[in-house]
Amino acid sequence: MNGCSLAQRLDGRTALVTGSTSGIGRAIAIAFAAEGAHVAVSGRDDARGAATVAAIREAGGRADFVRADLGASADAARALAGEGTRALGGRVDVLVNNAGIFPSAPTAEVDQATFDSVIATNVRGPFFLVAALAPSMAERGSGVIINIGSWISTIGLSSGALYGASKGTLEALTRGWAAEFGRSGVRINAIAPGVTLTDGTAHLQDHTRAMVDATPAGRFGTPEDVAAAAVYLASDDASFMHGSTLLIDGGALTTRA
Repeated sequence: MNGCSLAQRLDGRTALVTGSTSGIGRAIAIAFAAEGAHVAVSGRDDARGAATVAAIREAGGRADFVRADLGASADAARALAGEGTRALGGRVDVLVNNAGIFPSAPTAEVDQATFDSVIATNVRGPFFLVAALAPSMAERGSGVIINIGSWISTIGLSSGALYGASKGTLEALTRGWAAEFGRSGVRINAIAPGVTLTDGTAHLQDHTRAMVDATPAGRFGTPEDVAAAAVYLASDDASFMHGSTLLIDGGALTTRA
């Protein structure tokens, strides 16, 4: 990997990717490392974190694991910002807010604990990570923040109101943060994946297959599809993008009846 003659788009940069021990986050961490970034892999599971770091290092990349539970408290997010910065040698160039939870239940069946957990992980965690890291990016005059939203934030989906609201909030924050930090050299954008097949969503495969079959792409999305978009947004190729949300959904919304 490091001996590749082609220019790596993230060479010399550092990246903190939350929720990167599995699924989309893991694919983003691996893709960033393949493009030359030193990656801080973050999540709650030590074993999966170690496995992700090992996979990156075996391929010739640089990675370290930082354990964190972003749903615990604002202090946990601040602690991750500090520990991630130290693991990356004192600087975070790219932050990917990927960690999230997606319970599916009708509104009347959502209890307060579930409500609080979704908002804490999907909104509060990213908010306080950005609050901790964006000012130092602004001081340096450069930085990239990528928020992982969802196509569900733009549609009405039965049993998905709370999750969709949390991702809609994150995408609204993306636009607000772009206005706040963009003039200081910090680019902030979002990705809204469609139906993406991961270990965490495999149990929904039969339920969503008809929906996926009706899309122009005619298939489920993969974590690597989303990772490719994240590499683009993190790189200088996207230097004129601020406050945008890339929809990576195989055309589902374009053709949705």
